[in-house]
Amino acid sequence: MKVSGFTFIRNAQKFDYPIIEAIGSILPLCDEMIVCAGNSDDGTRKMIEAIPSEKVKIIDSVWDDTLREGGCVLAQETDKAFAAVAPDADWAFYIQGDEVLHEKYIPIVRQAMERYKDDKEVEGLLFKYLHFYGSYDYVGDSRTWYRHEIRVVRNNKAIRSYRDAQGFRIDGRKLRVKKIDAFIYHYGWVKPPKCQQAKAKTFHSMWHDDTWIERHIPDVDEFDYSKIDSLKLFEGVHPQVMQERISRMNWRFTFDVTQKKFPLKDRCLHWLEQLTGRRWFEYKNYRII
Repeated sequence: MKVSGFTFIRNAQKFDYPIIEAIGSILPLCDEMIVCAGNSDDGTRKMIEAIPSEKVKIIDSVWDDTLREGGCVLAQETDKAFAAVAPDADWAFYIQGDEVLHEKYIPIVRQAMERYKDDKEVEGLLFKYLHFYGSYDYVGDSRTWYRHEIRVVRNNKAIRSYRDAQGFRIDGRKLRVKKIDAFIYHYGWVKPPKCQQAKAKTFHSMWHDDTWIERHIPDVDEFDYSKIDSLKLFEGVHPQVMQERISRMNWRFTFDVTQKKFPLKDRCLHWLEQLTGRRWFEYKNYRII
């Protein structure tokens, strides 16, 4: 069985993306790791070059900054990385620059890849998600956060990244996937407040024009993490590759987890989800088989 990893990244230093940790977390599963390095304003490419592994293969890319609708530039960069995956790879493991696979899930993922390698009906593997917010101590537990997404796909070049690179499709059709008992840890909302605010302005420019950004993104120095509807305490252990980064955290964020800022409808749906474990009216970018 041959497995290729693939990702894309731009301005990882500038916006404090844990891209080195992301890549390192899936390297044990991969025979090669394709990194599509965008035209950065910082030392991102040198960071990637310094990863001590011959598995890492860098392809250079120039982002189309005129694409300012629907985050489609992110899908475009994902597709560039996927296109560079070795033709003889069985599976391709996609990881974004702010996502990490905990080492305890490596055996589970490997076992699933081996189990379904020859089952062509299975086009991908579906992971659970933990979305950290504000600090490494809290995770989002409201309907704002997606609970599952595809991160391993069969090496079928008809597969394309969908919309803003959250998932994948084949000719517009949802992929047929198997759900596995493994989590992706998403750290995109854990950054120094100044860095998070700078990232927000750049991030929204992939969806909106300058007028929208001026109207909706506050012109402030630091991101206000307090404007969140609901969080819960994280009671587990972070991946080993994240430990050094966590030890360097230099800001403080606390949140009253009993506080729920929901409209009445969302409050009822949240209560039902906590009671039953089922998310009613959930959007699913995949088809579980």
